[in-house]
Amino acid sequence: MPNFKCHFCKICAGKGCIGEIPGMGGPNKSQNCIENFAAWQKYQLPVSEAQQSTPPQIRLAPITGAVENVGYTDERQFYFDLLRSCADSGVPLSIGDGTPDEKLLFGLEALRSLKKKAAVFIKPYPDARFFERIDWSLDCAEFLGIDIDSYNIVTMRNLVHLEQKTSGQLCKIKEYLSKHGIPFVIKGIFSENDLKMIEEVKPDVAYVSNHGGRVDTHFGSTADFLAKNAKFLSSHCGQVWVDGGLRTQKQLLVAGALGADVALFARPFITALCRNKETGISEFVAEISK
Repeated sequence: MPNFKCHFCKICAGKGCIGEIPGMGGPNKSQNCIENFAAWQKYQLPVSEAQQSTPPQIRLAPITGAVENVGYTDERQFYFDLLRSCADSGVPLSIGDGTPDEKLLFGLEALRSLKKKAAVFIKPYPDARFFERIDWSLDCAEFLGIDIDSYNIVTMRNLVHLEQKTSGQLCKIKEYLSKHGIPFVIKGIFSENDLKMIEEVKPDVAYVSNHGGRVDTHFGSTADFLAKNAKFLSSHCGQVWVDGGLRTQKQLLVAGALGADVALFARPFITALCRNKETGISEFVAEISK
């Protein structure tokens, strides 16, 4: 039986795993994990039914590090279990990468076994290594994104030489993907500098995220950032995505009312899978899709 690091709190609000890294927590006493969850509570749904009529699409957020962070006994098995359960529940997929390379390769292997495509997210490696990973992923990529917020994971940044990409570098990635008919996503939009970058690059998708509160960045929530900047972002990209602290159907609807086209979930899917490998994710999806 795996020794899961999730505490299965009655309300998953980032408090039961404060500071647990590796684990399900975040830096600075998990302040942004907690803030992500709390911020969604203060927004009210619009009164107009028309404004509520089209909730954002639900999508699995990119997740890696299952052994060290989740307590799963086998990294490869985690991706197969997670992606299969989400696919069986009708949830569009995402995968991420990390070090060693197997973290991305296991996700791609699972997608191929399921005959599914996903939003594939690659960390901001030096260009040669980044484009190599694009080529690994082309046959599996529904979208392909760069995970700019992972630059703030200091240990990984130093280990694999992550870079802060310029707008020019990002435009070259977008151009390369466009030739292959794959939409380009910039994930980790959470600062004024990021907004300027979106204005210059005009990606297909701008993805508001602070890495689930798991990276060392400025204090704040993705809900507040979305509320403040969704109109600006949507004027410079095709879609706006958001993650961080989403747990309930009401919060999903709030995300849509604030301007999100897609809402991505990570911890709730992890918790559901660990609670009940067979039906946990389908039950969670049913709950938030009522």
